[in-house]
Amino acid sequence: MPSADTSSCAGKLCPCGSGQHYSACCGRYHGGVPALTPEALMRSRYSAFALDLHDYLLATWHASTRPTALELDESTRWVRLEVLDQRQDGDKGRVHFRATFQEGRRWAVLEENSRFVQEAGRWFYVDGKPVIERIKPGRNDACPCGSGRKFKSCCGLG
Repeated sequence: MPSADTSSCAGKLCPCGSGQHYSACCGRYHGGVPALTPEALMRSRYSAFALDLHDYLLATWHASTRPTALELDESTRWVRLEVLDQRQDGDKGRVHFRATFQEGRRWAVLEENSRFVQEAGRWFYVDGKPVIERIKPGRNDACPCGSGRKFKSCCGLG
């Protein structure tokens, strides 16, 4: 599996929201260690979106549903991941999650119930039906990034 330069992440908290340092969390998967569970793979894929790791996203996408190319919007900033539910039954798994992102000044939440399959000791993302809901946080609302601070004094600056 190709590895990307993630040296700027060393010592930082993982984008997946686990509370662990990147190197002890998704960084090891991005470096080639197979994810042990569907949830671990889903978290590492979220982090790969946040870090623009295109090769990792394609390599962890099941061959039966993998696109030939991946066009990501560079203006998208992924800010929060919430795992709502996860299930594993043998070599199949599901992860229901909600991911909050920002595109320019617009905010949205992507919710998906993703399917995963394990082959030859590796988990792969198969598919999911994303539902995107635009949100408009008010200045005094809780920030959508999950910091617990008011929007105006967190991500709403500027």
